[in-house]
Amino acid sequence: MVKGGLTTRGPRNLLRQIREAMAGGGPAQDRLDMVVRVIAQSMVAEVCSIYLRRASGELELFATQGLNPEAVHNTRLRPGEGLVGEVARLAQPISLSDAPSHPSFSYRPETGEDPFHAFLGAPLLRGGRAIGVLVVQNRAARRYDEEEVEDIQTIAMVLAETVASGELLAQDELRDVEVAPHRPERLKGQKFAEGLAYGVVVQHEAPLAPEQLLSDDPVAEEKRLAQALSALKAGIDAMLEGGQSKLGGTSLEVLETYRMFADDRGWNRSLEEAVRSGLTAEAAVDRVRNEHRARFASARDPYIRERLHDFEDLANRLLRVLAGDNPGQRDLPDDAILVARNLGPADLLEYPRHKLRGLLLEEGSAASHAAIVARALQIPCVGRLQGLRDRLSEGDQVIVDGETGEAYLRPRPDMLAAVQSRMVVREQRRAEFDLLRDTPAVTRDGTRITVLTNAGLAVDLENLDATGAEGIGLFRTEFQFMVSDELPRLDAQTALYKLVLDAAGNRPVTFRTLDIGGDKVLPYLDNEREENPALGRRAIRLGLDRPALLRMQVRALLTAAAGRELRVMFPMIATVDEFRAARELVDVECDWARRRGRPLPSLLRVGAMVECPSLLWHLDALLPLTDFVSIGTNDLLQYMFAADRTNPLVSDRYDPLSPPALRALAEIQQKCADSATPVSVCGELAGRPLEAFALITLGYTRLSAPAGGVGPVKRMILSADLPAARRGMNVLLGSSAGSVRGEIESLARKLNVIV
Repeated sequence: MVKGGLTTRGPRNLLRQIREAMAGGGPAQDRLDMVVRVIAQSMVAEVCSIYLRRASGELELFATQGLNPEAVHNTRLRPGEGLVGEVARLAQPISLSDAPSHPSFSYRPETGEDPFHAFLGAPLLRGGRAIGVLVVQNRAARRYDEEEVEDIQTIAMVLAETVASGELLAQDELRDVEVAPHRPERLKGQKFAEGLAYGVVVQHEAPLAPEQLLSDDPVAEEKRLAQALSALKAGIDAMLEGGQSKLGGTSLEVLETYRMFADDRGWNRSLEEAVRSGLTAEAAVDRVRNEHRARFASARDPYIRERLHDFEDLANRLLRVLAGDNPGQRDLPDDAILVARNLGPADLLEYPRHKLRGLLLEEGSAASHAAIVARALQIPCVGRLQGLRDRLSEGDQVIVDGETGEAYLRPRPDMLAAVQSRMVVREQRRAEFDLLRDTPAVTRDGTRITVLTNAGLAVDLENLDATGAEGIGLFRTEFQFMVSDELPRLDAQTALYKLVLDAAGNRPVTFRTLDIGGDKVLPYLDNEREENPALGRRAIRLGLDRPALLRMQVRALLTAAAGRELRVMFPMIATVDEFRAARELVDVECDWARRRGRPLPSLLRVGAMVECPSLLWHLDALLPLTDFVSIGTNDLLQYMFAADRTNPLVSDRYDPLSPPALRALAEIQQKCADSATPVSVCGELAGRPLEAFALITLGYTRLSAPAGGVGPVKRMILSADLPAARRGMNVLLGSSAGSVRGEIESLARKLNVIV
């Protein structure tokens, strides 16, 4: 029996021979033929073949040593057909001692492969996609050993890079070989932030392509790899110990996962073996990353897919360590569309705002803070786009449609023209809203509605004057904590709150105290892992458990508001006792300031957010204790319907315009009116014209909307006649339907309300 394997230890000698064959002159086919001859000879194989993927998905035989030469460019396998198709489908090697007996074997008489039993195939991976397959075969029924499988993977990686770069075949010789996606595609996702944009793709922390694949000194490369791994682990250790975090907003759990994977023996061993086979450290990382992407990308188990992302992010960071680059210092083209798996709010804020046109995410949710930041910056954003990054290359043109929740990759000229026309219409609408900026929001029947805006970043303050909002109905204070590498000090908090009040002038500002926990975890705070964090120790619960944290924030707010009105509200109040305890901390801080002769606000109002259903049956006890309440419809409805709004599998299981939701909102409004307690709505519903129409019809006269919703909501208010609308709404509240959205739309059209 013939023993396979390379004729010299390691593939370095073979890789050099391949390089020489590729560098030689002559037609491309002659060079390909030379490559397969060199591989066959070096691996003691009687057959060596290269298949490349056409744009149709078929795998075409491009070169062979040992099979019938007439089959070259004539033999094509459909996607998934035969063992070659199976290698491409699985994107991992297949080794068989008796290929014809395998159920996936596909006999092609024109190839003359009847005598060959042993089969070893490896995918040519590019960006996690198989762009071809490299195959060696032998007559004898033998099983290829681990070294041979390792060798063919290394060779396949080099071939994939050289094919994709045009080094082996010129672009005109490749014809329609699909080395990267190039056809127009449309992906359906979810809209996270309204708007339209088009531009060129910029990958967030895009993988660095290795400039040099082959190493001249494996010992030196192994040392470089070891040093880079050591630096990578030291950096993660520093983050875990509370040092400077380069992953702003990343949770402690994620950092611990990073550290665990950085020590993973299998990952480290794969990197070391790739370097010892003759690759540079960068090429070794690239190869191992591609193998992990191909292996896990098709996994259905979300846990396994998360492990893929852990390894991939770790590999990208290791490549940057090797290159000496700082990921946070990238420039952008003037028309950048940022593409990422997911983003934290700090990640998004690292990019130049004036150059960022749109954002596309593979994951995330409309309730994520990256999406909230995108809305605050008025950057169109679409998320939940499966397979997005594998379908795009850096520099591709792309359209972000934040109105329909779609992305158009490499769009046709007619599609681009259509989007440009829509953008002109949007600009005209924006000009129309600008004309309404200083117009009071009064309905046709004379009801005055106060329209405020939501904020959380310093940049949001620009929207106050731009939109004509009458104040800030919700200032999310947690963003300052989430984009910081350490707990913001008292003076930093005070400075931000003073900046907000100064920008608002005489307009009211309602500060929500720190709402962290759940999906908003701070890496510099010790947090125990919870099975259901959305229902765990978050928001006011965390503040009451850590009174020093809450007291420091209240002290900063009191100091910033000296001599001015201050409105503070506590999030996620579930019981009346929680509100009493939180208000007592405010009283303690006020007493502390008085004893030291420090100035206090001229007027202090303390309120509660109604977002826990338990309060619906205890408002009679809560309202007399509060100066105002604000309804957080995002959380209130997800708790009412027991459907996580950040989980795409269940987030669409209920409609906010359903009878139970509307009845709950109507009851809150009525009890606030009975007790003369000021009430507002600050959830996402307040920023959508149709939903806002339902709210004012229920009696709400104070809405706080995202900046982009202020104009459309104000236009709706100016067109509404509330007495007629209320008569129609009262009928709908008694409906047994799961949603009355269509009926409310019909009511609005009948009354000529612009929604």
